[in-house]
Amino acid sequence: MTSTALVTGASRGLGAAIARRLAPDHHLYLGGRSSQSLASITAELEDSTPWPVDLTDHDAVATAARGIDSLDVLVHNAGVAALGTIEESSIDDWRAQYEGNVLAVVSLTKELLPALRRVGGHVVLINSGAGLRVNPGWGAYAASKFALRAFGDALRQEEPSLRVTSVHPGRIDTDMQRAIVEHEGDVYDGSMFLQADTVALAVRSAIDTPADAHPTEIVLKPRK
Repeated sequence: MTSTALVTGASRGLGAAIARRLAPDHHLYLGGRSSQSLASITAELEDSTPWPVDLTDHDAVATAARGIDSLDVLVHNAGVAALGTIEESSIDDWRAQYEGNVLAVVSLTKELLPALRRVGGHVVLINSGAGLRVNPGWGAYAASKFALRAFGDALRQEEPSLRVTSVHPGRIDTDMQRAIVEHEGDVYDGSMFLQADTVALAVRSAIDTPADAHPTEIVLKPRK
């Protein structure tokens, strides 16, 4: 029987890389903002279903989740970042990152708990190095990622039939990283960062860990 997986933020970057790693033996639900954004990755991965939904629209999430009866793997990859010092950042910046990086994850997980429990599924939270430490100018983003880590810790204890893995990668060579480096006023050099497929392979390794072990946390740092 084919396993099933839902990957949010699957249209590009790390999400697409994770989807490709899971594709050989999973039916994939590919999460994204629109069918158009998912068209390319859906066409590339044969056994996949586009799953376009605004994850901050909790009613829409509830409706979309009703079509999933059984789920082996849930990868929360979608997220947002708006950098700035505490003085510079607005309350709306903080609210948007908490909505996108925490409440969207809580909402979707709650809706899919019955499907995950049915098969003793695995929840993977793509967190960040910012979920372990805070740097100047990253306060709002780090606060949301610390909260995401706490959510994973609570879910792991409350749902003993599930495995819950928090993945904390350093900077990854993606379009999102380009925007961050531009904000910082630096010249972009993707070779200084983790490759998306490297992180995707770590996610796949966690999922493939035999059932007698629980990979609770993975930390990846660029070697350069």
